[in-house]
Order: sequence, then C-alpha cells, then structure tokens
Amino acid sequence: MKRVFKVLFLGVALFVMSGVAQAQIKIAHVNTAEVLDAMPDKTKAEKDLEKYYGELQSQLQNMAKEYQTKLQDYEANQATMSNLVKQSKEKEIVDLQTRIQQFQASAEQEFEGKRAELLAPILEKIQNAINAVGKEKGYTYVLDLATGAAVYCGPDAVDCTKDVKAKLGIK
Repeated sequence: MKRVFKVLFLGVALFVMSGVAQAQIKIAHVNTAEVLDAMPDKTKAEKDLEKYYGELQSQLQNMAKEYQTKLQDYEANQATMSNLVKQSKEKEIVDLQTRIQQFQASAEQEFEGKRAELLAPILEKIQNAINAVGKEKGYTYVLDLATGAAVYCGPDAVDCTKDVKAKLGIK
C-alpha cells in the first residue's frame, strides 16, 4: 500500500509539473539506496554494527546460559527443596526470564539507535551531494527512486500545499 501511494504521488507530481508549461522544470532522479550501498563509509558502519550486535548477542547468550543452569538446577533438586527454597528459586528464575525479555527489547532499541547514529553522517553526505548536484545542474526537483520522495526542491519548485488545503476547505 505504501509503495502504491509513493508511485501514485510521483505520478501526480509529474502530471502537475508537466502542466506548468511556462516554467522550465527540470526533474531528475537518484537512487539513494544504490548510492548508500556504494559508499565506503557504509562498509565501516556495517562492520561496527556487526561488532555491536555481536556484543549484544553475547550478553544475551550469557543470560540464556544462566537461565538454563538455574532451571536445570531447580528441576534436578526440586524434590529435596523446602517450599520456601522452591518459591525463592522459582522467583529467581521468573525474574531472570523477565530480565532477558527486557534486555532483548532494549537491545533491539539500542541496536536501531546505533544504526541511526552510524548512518546519519553518511546520509547527510548523500543529501549534501544531492543538494549540490541539484543546484549545479539547475534541477527543480530531484526524486529519490528508493523512497519515492522529493529529496531536493530547487528555488523554482512550486508548492501547492495552500491550494490543496483551500480545495479541501482547510485553513
């Protein structure tokens, strides 16, 4: 659905832009995914991410081993444990299971944050290059084939947001 919306948006945008015959509109496109894949900085960022992921995975494996050890100890000795010791061990196991789940959730968030942190300067370089090319070549719009969005709007770009809002009766 998202892809259909992007394609529809691009089609409408191109149709609207082609209707403006008086203005010299120059449209270009770029595939930022292809550019990103070709960036040497991305390889380093991926290696750093893999290392970080390995650290998180190692910590998770250690917690899982601890869980298995405690669970096996409990199962092996539960017949000889008093009710108080049994309850204590069960609580310990449940608490560890909860910590593992919380760690997994926070590790996913941390990993995505690290990814964003490492990719931000690379994406900024790409955007700066797109802006520079757009200005140098005199493009009105540069569309990104990877996302379906306009990634550069030149000084002659037409913004019809107010007109669309007016058509819809929105202020």
